[in-house]
Amino acid sequence: MTDYQFCPRCAKPLIVRADVDTDGGRPRQACSDDTCGFVHWNNPVPVVAAIVEYEGKILLARNAAWTEGVFALITGFLENGETPEEGIAREVLEETSLHVETTELIGVYEFIRKNELIIAYHVRAHGTIALSPELLEYRLVEPAKLRPWRAGTGQALGEWMRRRGLPFEFVERPGQ
Repeated sequence: MTDYQFCPRCAKPLIVRADVDTDGGRPRQACSDDTCGFVHWNNPVPVVAAIVEYEGKILLARNAAWTEGVFALITGFLENGETPEEGIAREVLEETSLHVETTELIGVYEFIRKNELIIAYHVRAHGTIALSPELLEYRLVEPAKLRPWRAGTGQALGEWMRRRGLPFEFVERPGQ
């Protein structure tokens, strides 16, 4: 369940109910006022992720909020009215200043811990790398030296490596 306490429609308290839909009585937060009808479905949020290939290497970046040594793929939230392909091209441009040349879907992966659905791509990009303020640093890594983690974007990276015949082992978390 989320931390929401009040209905966004009428401001009455939310309560947990198991009778608001037909999916087997799964508990949902719902408005305590039956006439309002609001239900917080808590659906996963679509996120796009890119395995950015730049000059034959894979670009990994470190978010400003992360500990030193933790690098990951370029990711971002899909915006209203854009396709996943448009979204990943926008995110790569916003976060790295690189222009996407080609886009190949790797797959769709759940990231249950963050209630996200990740749509992962391999993109080839060109230009000059200039990071957005949300990213502190980047690394260009030889594809055979990548070390995917067991969840979220790591599953996509592992699949991409497998398709290319690259050996890999999953690590327990990014940065290991």
